[in-house]
Amino acid sequence: MAKVRWRWLLAAALALVLTSAPLGAAPAAQTQSHTARAPEGFAPMNNWKAAVLAGDAAALSQMYAVGPNVFAKTPQGQTSDPAEEPRFWSRFHSMGLTGVDVKVLERKTPQPGAAVLTLRIYLTFGTAAQKTEMLVSGAQVWVQIGSDWLIVGSQRGDPVPRPILTLPEPAVPNTNLYPDPAEAQKDLAAALNAAAKDHKNVLVVFGGNWCFDCHVLDAAFHSKQIAPLVVANYHVVHINIGNYDVNMDLGQKYDVPLEKGVPAVAVLDSKGNLLTSQQHGEFESAVKIGPGDITQFLQRWKPGSAE
Repeated sequence: MAKVRWRWLLAAALALVLTSAPLGAAPAAQTQSHTARAPEGFAPMNNWKAAVLAGDAAALSQMYAVGPNVFAKTPQGQTSDPAEEPRFWSRFHSMGLTGVDVKVLERKTPQPGAAVLTLRIYLTFGTAAQKTEMLVSGAQVWVQIGSDWLIVGSQRGDPVPRPILTLPEPAVPNTNLYPDPAEAQKDLAAALNAAAKDHKNVLVVFGGNWCFDCHVLDAAFHSKQIAPLVVANYHVVHINIGNYDVNMDLGQKYDVPLEKGVPAVAVLDSKGNLLTSQQHGEFESAVKIGPGDITQFLQRWKPGSAE
């Protein structure tokens, strides 16, 4: 995955907003509540998605906070224009929008009443018989102001055609796939301890929850075709590298050039010896690999088969 990680800028923006505007008071004209009644997921996002599908610019406008520190970062630059995002998202309805699928890859809650979401948004136009699908990657910072959840910062890319993958996509990404970076050493030690008992190898997968390709690789590991091979031969450990700023020493230890992108994989034997590490970002792009590539890799490096 490319090194564009939405949460860098948004985390800084969230800190700025929270230190300059008290959460207890809603800004002028932000009086309507938008807390959805959905039983699961991040409820305000369901309201946002419904407004995008309906092309309701007025409803979208009520979901974005107004203030000097509120911003939207677009491919054209950063703006404080409160109409920018409602205008952008509402226009798709007139273009024949028939479906909106929002996948939350990562959700951070830096404090109660605040959420930083890394998003992958699929837009469907037309019917099943003749449809077009587009993708918008981005992120949003939501803050609870009074009884309302409002967007105080956002960042997005341009719409692009939905990539065609030969690997399965997770229906609902696991936002906790990569545990806290501080857990890496403990999780690795636990996997090696288990491997010493059952003589399996250890599959060390570097990445982060913000990385869509990391979610796709994990879905492949759990697929009907590949899961039996993984379960029979490996213990899988996910190493969270944060913003390429934590656990880099583990990447160096296992000879994984993380600068080439993630997910990146190393294989250890049951004694903790390095058997192989990916040197060229082989699994970095879910567009470039298929089930056969993963199966071949796992077959080659399973216990008793490593060259």
